[in-house]
Amino acid sequence: MLVIRYQRIGKKNQPSFRIVVTDKRKSSRGGRFVEVLGFRNPLTKKNNIKKERVQYWLSKGAKPSDSIYNLLLEAKIIEGKKVAVHSKKKIKGPAESSAAAKQSGGPATMPDAQALGGEKTATTPVAGTAEPKPVAEPEKPTEPAAAAPVEPKPTEPEKAPEEKKEV
Repeated sequence: MLVIRYQRIGKKNQPSFRIVVTDKRKSSRGGRFVEVLGFRNPLTKKNNIKKERVQYWLSKGAKPSDSIYNLLLEAKIIEGKKVAVHSKKKIKGPAESSAAAKQSGGPATMPDAQALGGEKTATTPVAGTAEPKPVAEPEKPTEPAAAAPVEPKPTEPEKAPEEKKEV
């Protein structure tokens, strides 16, 4: 399967990219490519794209990567909506996670599930299953253990050093 993607060229801390048509199985880092379709320099924001060749390869079934797809939209070579290239991870706070869990019908947090009389469950499901995995509850000592009196170890009486006798 052919793809249109970036191939990085340029020095360290000076990125520059070729836009190439290559086999999807080939490496993007110096692998062989079919044709160079242009270049992009992100530092100077310069682009050079061969529009006719891009349209030719798209007609032959080459799939553009997400970044190239967005670049082709900006260059008005193809039409459509932009694709989200980088998705940001959302960090949920304790209030947000319990509200989201209540809406989904699952137990919100361990104390809430225990207060409802249910079994303690983990908030993340096990891979391949839809139900949460039960969590083993650690044993808690109910009362502190009574300190048993420590008996001192019997010590042997110290022996005086023997004097050496000369013969």
